[in-house]
Amino acid sequence: MKEGFRQAMAWLHTWAGLLFGWLLFAIFLTGTLAYFKDEISHWMQPEIPAHAIDSAASLSLAQGYLQQHAPDASRWVIDLPNARDPALSVRWQDAPAEPGQRGRFTQKTLDAQTGAEIQPRDSRGGEFFYRFHFQLQMPYPWGRWLATIAAMVMFVALISGIITHKKIFKDFFTFRPRKGQRSWLDGHNAVGVLVLPFHLMITYSSLVIFMAMVMPASILASYGTDRDAFYQALFPETPTPERAGQASLLPALAPLLAKASEQWAGGHTARVNVINPGDANATVQLSRASSDRIAYEYGHDVTFNGVTGQLLGATPDKPLPMTVASGFYGLHLGHFAGPILRWLYFICGLAGTAMIGTGLVIWLGKRQLKHAKSGVMPFELRLVEVLNIASMAGLVLAVAVFFWSNRLLPLSLSGRGEWEVNGFFVAWGLSVLHALLRPGRKAWIEQLTLAAALFIALPLLNALTTAHHLGVTLVQGDWALAGFDLTCFAAGLFLAWAAWKMQRAGHSVRVKKAPRTAPRPVTLEQRTH
Repeated sequence: MKEGFRQAMAWLHTWAGLLFGWLLFAIFLTGTLAYFKDEISHWMQPEIPAHAIDSAASLSLAQGYLQQHAPDASRWVIDLPNARDPALSVRWQDAPAEPGQRGRFTQKTLDAQTGAEIQPRDSRGGEFFYRFHFQLQMPYPWGRWLATIAAMVMFVALISGIITHKKIFKDFFTFRPRKGQRSWLDGHNAVGVLVLPFHLMITYSSLVIFMAMVMPASILASYGTDRDAFYQALFPETPTPERAGQASLLPALAPLLAKASEQWAGGHTARVNVINPGDANATVQLSRASSDRIAYEYGHDVTFNGVTGQLLGATPDKPLPMTVASGFYGLHLGHFAGPILRWLYFICGLAGTAMIGTGLVIWLGKRQLKHAKSGVMPFELRLVEVLNIASMAGLVLAVAVFFWSNRLLPLSLSGRGEWEVNGFFVAWGLSVLHALLRPGRKAWIEQLTLAAALFIALPLLNALTTAHHLGVTLVQGDWALAGFDLTCFAAGLFLAWAAWKMQRAGHSVRVKKAPRTAPRPVTLEQRTH
């Protein structure tokens, strides 16, 4: 009975991993890159200089700019720079032309030290990887549904994998190099067990994040189809008065940072929202930075009167169930993580990606052995082989092309950010075509080699196209830009090693398959000697 149950779990683990493995590999890889989305965005918009953080000075500069360029706006939004994102971003909303309409938003980027307007290149940056890993570049809500279903399947695969491997921790300490399928299985078990708590946390928390979408029964029972009422009850906002139509001087906003910090027990402000600036009914909302604590709380605001500076209200503390859910949300995003912990997140994410990839290779390899003598691969196995190549080597190649597009596309190109994304998907699509036309092992080697060359050459391309190369960033201590170049170079070396190992393994297989020459007959003279 027990063995039958374990065999059923093995079957479930195998087929769940195969059917969603290619999608999960893309979700895990792009989600892993998203842990450094701010650093990636900084590299892809090098025109934004990095400075020492002074939130009060930056806020004063932003206020001065908005008072000069948007004194009659109905709303100001100021995103302050931080240790990871050096941009000082300002937006303003024009007063609506007619009642009931929404005014147009305008956005500008400022130098956080001088307040001068900057024109950074149009780029999707690291935000593309963050959005892709849960939206899959699909219309709302279909991408989120597909990603959530994949997360459910991943959770099932993890639980069934734990049940299947009764010697899971013993297998963790077993690795047999140069043993073909056994080596792949040992590697799959090792990376699976090494960061198993991370895998369980990241998968379960992704389901918690979208629980209102996948488990809406209680919401429908209480609020019907009025979801706005549900979210208003979930995230109550401090009411803001209507515009009075009476001009009033907006005092300096910088002193409000300290008052908000007191309300948050030392927390920091990430965004300042000024409603009705220059009006007698002006209000100022300060939103807390998500990096202050593990729990990710949406709309954790403090509201002040925009004329007197009097505290009007603050977001109340959440009940325990919401705090627990916010904790899972924060653990998934990792905004609270410092540099060392963020790198640990990144490494664990790569381990999860490797676990999925090795599982796909094992599934195909075990079935290819049955057809090794005939040399003819069935269509379904050839299809899996093509999807394996394109979903792994092809995806890594597409990431490299995405970065190259950022440096090679003309700065004045209209829709430049979208063209970066187009380059990513064109390269990914071509990898599928290449895998179809070339034999399996050769396609692996060629795509890995090309990806390695692109990543290794990326720091050189950066030096040829911008002034922010390693010779400058290392001296200036800009570790976001320098770290990006060095990480790409290291990734290229790893991919080159992988291509070399695959080339060498293919050569070994050909040598073993080579026909042996027949032994020469032994002469009588040789026998006597």
